[in-house]
Formats: sequence, C-alpha cells, structure tokens
Amino acid sequence: MKVAIVGAGLIGQAWAIVFARGGCDVSLWDGDPAALARATPLIGELARLLQDRQLIGDAAAVQARITTAASLEAALDGAAYVQENLPERLDVKQQIFTRLDALAAPDTVLASSSSSIPASKFTESLPGRARCLIAHPVNPPYLVPVVEVCGAPWTAPAALDATARLMREMGQKPVQVRHEIEGFVLNRLQGALLREAFRLVEQGCISAEDLDVTVKDGLGLRWSFMGPFETIDLNAPDGIRDYCQRYGALFASIAREQADTRPWTASVIDILETQRRTQLPQDQLAARRLWRDERLMGLALHRQQQEH
Repeated sequence: MKVAIVGAGLIGQAWAIVFARGGCDVSLWDGDPAALARATPLIGELARLLQDRQLIGDAAAVQARITTAASLEAALDGAAYVQENLPERLDVKQQIFTRLDALAAPDTVLASSSSSIPASKFTESLPGRARCLIAHPVNPPYLVPVVEVCGAPWTAPAALDATARLMREMGQKPVQVRHEIEGFVLNRLQGALLREAFRLVEQGCISAEDLDVTVKDGLGLRWSFMGPFETIDLNAPDGIRDYCQRYGALFASIAREQADTRPWTASVIDILETQRRTQLPQDQLAARRLWRDERLMGLALHRQQQEH
C-alpha cells in the first residue's frame, strides 16, 4: 500500500516513520524543496534511534520505504491514503485540499493532521468531500499512538472505517470523535488541566515545579496505562457510581471556582516563564526535548513488552 505524506515538517517526518514502520511505501512531498531535503537525514536519524531502542527491527528497511516526491502529482500517484501536515491555517488547508481532491484517485482517503480546524471548514465545497476527514495525532506519533479520527457531517462512514483500520494496522490507537468540536477531545482535556494549572500558580497555591511533580509523579503514573474513567472506577469499593456518590459534591464545589474563562494573563505567563527558565535555561530546551523523546521510547518499549 502506498501512503502520501504532504508536508515534511516534524509531524510529516513522524508520520512517514509510522507508515513505513508498518510496511507501507511512503511518498513524502513538501512545497518547500529545502524542507524536503532536510527531512530525509532527520528521518534516518530517528529510524536509527528507534532501532537502538529496540522499537523497530531494521532502520535501513524502514528508511528505504520512504521516498521524496518532486511534485504533489507524483506523491499522490497510486496512493490509497493521504496524510496532510501543513500549517494550522484555514486558507492553507483550503488550498491544499482543493488540490488533493482534484489530483488524488476518487477512492483515496484524504486526512488532515489538524489539531483544531474541523474538516467541514475546508472541505464543504469539494466534489470529493465524502472522503475527507481529520486524523489528528499526538506529537510524536511514532511514539504516542493515539489518533483522533473525526469526520465532517458529510464524511462517508467507509472513509472513517478505512482510516481507523489503517491506523490499527500501523500500530496506532485510533479513537472516534463522533462529531466535530473545537480542539477535538485530546486538546480539550489538556486545555482543562492547563487552565486549572495556570490558575493554581496564579493564585500562589503552588509553584510550577511542584505542579509538574503532582502530575508526573501522581496522576500521570496511573494515566500512563489507564484513563480517568477507569481510574475512578477502581478508586471506590463499588466502582464508578460509588465514586460519584462519594466525591461528586466535592468536585461540584470545586467546579464553581473554576468557572472563570479569562485568557491566561500576562502576569501568570511571566511567573511561569521565570520559574521554568530557572529550572531549564532557554538554550537547553532542544536537549530536553531529546531527553523527553528518549523517555517516551523507553515507555513505548515497556508497553510493548507488557502487551506480549
């Protein structure tokens, strides 16, 4: 099976590894030739690192399945699935999907990695709009497997089913977002936690460092292998209804204090910037991102071993 990746930035590179790792032939295209030239060695480095961490067996074979295309037409030729990864701008999405719909074979699924713009905003006028949808990954998708699959009101169920099936075959974890909503699901959950985290720091209740400890060494340990509903189902003797009866009033009381919808203020951003740069100087951000990805690789290997 051939997959076309449109956009050779970080997300496009990561998707190329996902599909090539899964056995697909991948054609990578970007309107910026310089970006396309940079992508190939970066993908090779990532593939070798994944092999070193025992997450893929043959980095050279994975890289060999990925080729660059000189034109969008060449990238789409013979492709059964397209994953678009261009900037998060409505005009950009509208322009590229108009081209994709005109050039791709009629039965080719056209998916966008958009994290906030629903497919209905840029596919409504397309003749082939029924095969267009969102397949929103978590960064980086070759280490974090969840993919939010969300169609527009006119997306064909067959296109959604085919995308979910392909993602499972590639080792990803597709979840169905049943109707369009701003930010889809993952970003809404993340946003709710971030809003309360910002508020608690702004109120002087806790430092940025201690809040991070609370999540990574508290909630995050359970969340790395079970979701919030399973968590509370196991946290009361008789399950989720028992939990709601015991703690529902507490959370309702807390929620009344969380009704503020103001944007994050400049003052709290200043506080967080100062505290974070004290912990991690600006010039060490890139190294810390690599450290993060290496930890994610270790966690991914552990999860693989636990599943077998």
